[in-house]
Amino acid sequence: MRFFDLAALFFSMVSMGVAQENRIDIVRPDAPELAGFGEYDIGVQTLEFVDPNRIDILNTKRGGDSAIYDRSLTVEVWYPAQLAANQSAGGEYRAITRNPDITATLHGRAVRDAEPNSADARYPLVIISHGYPGNRFLISHLGENLASKGYVVASIDHIDSTYDDQQAFTSTLYNRPLDQRFVLNTLDNLSHDASSFLNGLLDADTTGIVGYSMGGYGLVNNLGGGYSDDVVTSLMAPPNELLHEHATGNPEYRSNLDPRIKAGFAVAPWGMASGFWREQDLAGIDVPTFYLAGDNDTVAGYEAGVRAIYEAAVNSDRYLLTYKNAGHNAGAPYPVPVEILESESGVGASHYTDPVWDNIRMNNIMDHFATAYFDHYLKRKESSVSYLEVVPDGADAVYSVTNGQQNDDHDYWKGFGPNTAVGLKLEHLQIGE
Repeated sequence: MRFFDLAALFFSMVSMGVAQENRIDIVRPDAPELAGFGEYDIGVQTLEFVDPNRIDILNTKRGGDSAIYDRSLTVEVWYPAQLAANQSAGGEYRAITRNPDITATLHGRAVRDAEPNSADARYPLVIISHGYPGNRFLISHLGENLASKGYVVASIDHIDSTYDDQQAFTSTLYNRPLDQRFVLNTLDNLSHDASSFLNGLLDADTTGIVGYSMGGYGLVNNLGGGYSDDVVTSLMAPPNELLHEHATGNPEYRSNLDPRIKAGFAVAPWGMASGFWREQDLAGIDVPTFYLAGDNDTVAGYEAGVRAIYEAAVNSDRYLLTYKNAGHNAGAPYPVPVEILESESGVGASHYTDPVWDNIRMNNIMDHFATAYFDHYLKRKESSVSYLEVVPDGADAVYSVTNGQQNDDHDYWKGFGPNTAVGLKLEHLQIGE
């Protein structure tokens, strides 16, 4: 039976049963090489953090003094684990969905509260920041996948921006960059705390951040893309010009950036098409960045949105992976939960789906490139760059293999099977380009 016959059989099985288990760890037969799981077992724990004395955007009145509150954040942490003799891989998550009246049970490979594997510590840290709305489980496929390859991965629930507590957009506009830096700082402290399971486990000086949509908005700011001074005073912005804290025109903005962030992975970052950056603002980015987008993204925009950010960030080494004809959900969300599919209304299903692309395939491709990218920029694996330096348009690449040996004209994307890079573009611009 040919490879693609096997693939067709597999996908018919998925549609009939496997996907209905809400698995976040499915790797398709046609997935690229690095989408597979790594050598480590996976542990997971849920942590609660409180950032005291944060400005309370929702209760700050225009023209009045800033209200202050303690901002609570829930964080899911995946890490390389050492399972006990009586433990086997696998566990579940109870995840509120885009329809907040429905809670889904997700199934993955991580074991709750498993003993950390400190043999190869310290592991690089990757922080995941979801969209508006979203939650810490939305990109859990990547959390588990990277942890199995020797990363500590922390995914944030951004309050005022989750499915069950979505509040005014101004809170998200102000808090995203701060939440990401606060979680990084807190995890760094825990890595030096003898009472924490993270003690000695992670290397916060080697941190990458994955930001999806509004998470990407915050990430681009933390990479050096200060917000436009023009948007600070707009009616869309938080009151009293509070966004000035994150703006290019603030002389203290750049001193607040965290040098421990060594790489960014921005998935459909929102904001460019809505005026939050000018080209001169994005020239402030000097951290390597991988951008991922669908060229039919009507939320963040493509030509005037994600691609414009990629092209304007001229002082950084950067990549742009494009899913042709995909929309805003390219890559990031796990497949639509069966609990939503089986509900009478089906409300929320479109949040997890793309009209053109299969979710699991998109997840697999994203996990492949996130692995290659972070292995190269955080772990300094020189061999990983060969997965990133490819013929820009997958449709133009030549797959030429005879009896398992590559022919001279073979230039297909490394790690991809025949015809599986069609529909994808991967471009690269270096500093100064």
